[in-house]
Amino acid sequence: MKLYLVRHTRVNMPPGICYGNSDVALAYTFPEELSAIQSELEGIRLARVYSSPLKRCVMLAREFSGNVIVDGRIREFDFGKWERQPWDDIYAQDKGKEWFDDYVNTSCPHGESFRMMLERVRRFIDSLPKTGGNILIVTHAGIIRAFLILLEGYTVNEAFDRKIAYGEIIILEKQKK
Repeated sequence: MKLYLVRHTRVNMPPGICYGNSDVALAYTFPEELSAIQSELEGIRLARVYSSPLKRCVMLAREFSGNVIVDGRIREFDFGKWERQPWDDIYAQDKGKEWFDDYVNTSCPHGESFRMMLERVRRFIDSLPKTGGNILIVTHAGIIRAFLILLEGYTVNEAFDRKIAYGEIIILEKQKK
């Protein structure tokens, strides 16, 4: 089966703001970005469509199916108290420096660590149907990086070196178990 991982389109947030798990609005560019994604996916039969519960993903997913399966395990990284804060302010804090030094194992205040996010994505992947049909998953850059680690064998550093554009589609194979 092929997994079509799609990062949501641009959001209406100023640059430099941490918005991970916040439910922020889409940018005015949504119609053009949607059209480009639709063109890339034209002719591909989808057995299922999954979406993060955040509206920036659900809106996009609903353009491809009237039966979207919303799953909280593929919501973006939870930055806890740092949501909607400037990255520069986060880094200026002692706890911010500690997190930046080891975000894999260190949790954000009232949030999660990257390892925690990887585990919820692993549970999501393990729950996918064992059918041969194509699956569309509308989600976030952090979650797509988790897929690259879990299914493609990327290291954490390799996954974070991989830029993932808004509206980008990444196709992965999920082996049947």
